[in-house]
Amino acid sequence: MNEALSAALQRASRHQHRFEARFAAYFDSLTDPAGGTFEIPPHGAFPARALDLVRDMSLRGGKRLRVVLLHEAASLVTEEDVPGLDDAAISIELLQTHGLIHDDIIDDAPVRRGAPSTYYAYRRTFPDRPDTALAMALLAGDLAAFLSLRVLLTGGLPADRALALAAVHADTAAATVTGQMIDLERDFHPDPGTEFLHAVTEFKSTRYSVLAPLRMGLLAAGTDHAPYDAELRRYATALGIANQIHDDWLDLFGDPAALGKPTGSDIRSGRRSYAVTALRSVCDDAERTLLDGASGDPGCDEETLDRIRSIARAHGVDRRLRDDAHEHARRAGAQAATWRERWRPEAVAFFEHMPVWSVTRDR
Repeated sequence: MNEALSAALQRASRHQHRFEARFAAYFDSLTDPAGGTFEIPPHGAFPARALDLVRDMSLRGGKRLRVVLLHEAASLVTEEDVPGLDDAAISIELLQTHGLIHDDIIDDAPVRRGAPSTYYAYRRTFPDRPDTALAMALLAGDLAAFLSLRVLLTGGLPADRALALAAVHADTAAATVTGQMIDLERDFHPDPGTEFLHAVTEFKSTRYSVLAPLRMGLLAAGTDHAPYDAELRRYATALGIANQIHDDWLDLFGDPAALGKPTGSDIRSGRRSYAVTALRSVCDDAERTLLDGASGDPGCDEETLDRIRSIARAHGVDRRLRDDAHEHARRAGAQAATWRERWRPEAVAFFEHMPVWSVTRDR
């Protein structure tokens, strides 16, 4: 590992560890008996339970890449502490929680980050009332979404800066919902094509996982992102595609223990991921029959998945996906390298080297 990448990962680790404590403190502040900042109804147990599940999902872990990108984006223009970065980080992670809760409903996913999904936690609570379980999971996801906007508007930032951050956040949230829509639409197409897959990636994940943290970090540091938006988009698009291809590779070829969830979920759910689409493009008729038979079958067993993995490896699909992910990561790094004359070199180095790390992770 070169020195620049090592230094970048050390900074990322510091951002992550600091944020975990701050995120837990945020949830404590909501319902602190001595003066909580969020009022819940005095009667009924459902609201408090929903908030507990939102907290649990939020604090369960994850890469916290958005938090790191947010802090490093602010570092592009200043080395001083930036007021509002913690609130912006909490905001974007709560939006992620909203997305995870709703994704797990859509995908009927029992496990998330090594523990029951919010939806399945409610199914256990209401085994004889599935409609209530579904409704409560939806409402828990909605609660996370509204809290994610609330934290920006009640965090003590100057009004103009709070509104600017909230505007980026709201636009990002709306784009992410449309991304979820075309994610569902994609699976109606047997062979959706690369451009369709890229559009799903951009709107469903890249807008909030990469582009929004870049924009919000610069705004929090007092820099208007608009003059640089085209190049920020190019960086975000390349990094987002690299990450999604790698995620799809992990779903087929990764280690379930490291991922904290079973592999093969894209095949079992009938999702036309980068990996599934690449495999379909090289299968012969018998292989495609096997793949199509497994696609959309929640009961697809490990033996069948192992056969599909063997077919994929025989056709070099695993290598092709890794190569594609690395190529998009390289493009992101090359875009960041053009920022050296404008912004602080130490922060620019993070954006140059982080994409390569992001496509070598095991979860």
